[in-house]
Amino acid sequence: MAPFLAYEDKGPDTHRVPLVLVHGHPFDRTMWAPQFERFPGTRRVVAPDLRGYGASPTTPAVADFSAFARDIEALLDELEVESFVLAGLSMGGQIVMDCYRLFPERVRGLVLADTFPAAETPEGVRTRDAMADRLLTEGMRGYADEVLERMVAPYASAEVKAHVHGMMTATAPEGAAAALRARARRPDYTALLPRVSVPALVVVGADDTFTPVSDALALHAALPDAELHIVDGAAHMPNLERPDVFDQALEEFLARVDARQPSSAPPRL
Repeated sequence: MAPFLAYEDKGPDTHRVPLVLVHGHPFDRTMWAPQFERFPGTRRVVAPDLRGYGASPTTPAVADFSAFARDIEALLDELEVESFVLAGLSMGGQIVMDCYRLFPERVRGLVLADTFPAAETPEGVRTRDAMADRLLTEGMRGYADEVLERMVAPYASAEVKAHVHGMMTATAPEGAAAALRARARRPDYTALLPRVSVPALVVVGADDTFTPVSDALALHAALPDAELHIVDGAAHMPNLERPDVFDQALEEFLARVDARQPSSAPPRL
């Protein structure tokens, strides 16, 4: 059985498709704070803390990357959310792809932000394993200090920087390390992309150096029915750095997905 995940669940059940938000590493569900201000007024929005992050348990530790997807599936079963749009950023985007691999029949749309589908290279496996060892030895603060101005652009607001740094330093090193090892051994989703039968939205910060625009262009080209939005004035976290632009693109995409759905839904009890 999957561990109980901490989560936010807000907004009404209507004819609009629920939105499920999957955070990246090493963050938590508060990464989606701007989206939780905008979208629960019109639709149900669910955002979990992944296993090992935020207020979710770190044990049993995730050992296989697909455990993240199975945890999300179990949570949505518990919440009786049958079908949904899945949105994920960075590692969260890879988890979204894994969800589509495992239970595509429940997914009505994909939002893939600042992410890429390929499996890890041998060098990448060694790098992630070494970082996992470092986090267990040193904790999160040194890592957070080093990568902050790549996670968000150097010119990002002090408020955004403080939020991102706070999420990173609050993450349990044990959870982050386990996730790094599992992520290093994740599947390759490249062959999955041409088989995606639902609409997709690909978003990337123009100044992202972790997953640059070239990655987003390749992702967009591989998906049969995808839109691409490059967000100026943002690096790896455009949903926080430029929420106005990110949310407008997401709102337009969700309206498109809604238009493909039946016109009514049973009321939420």
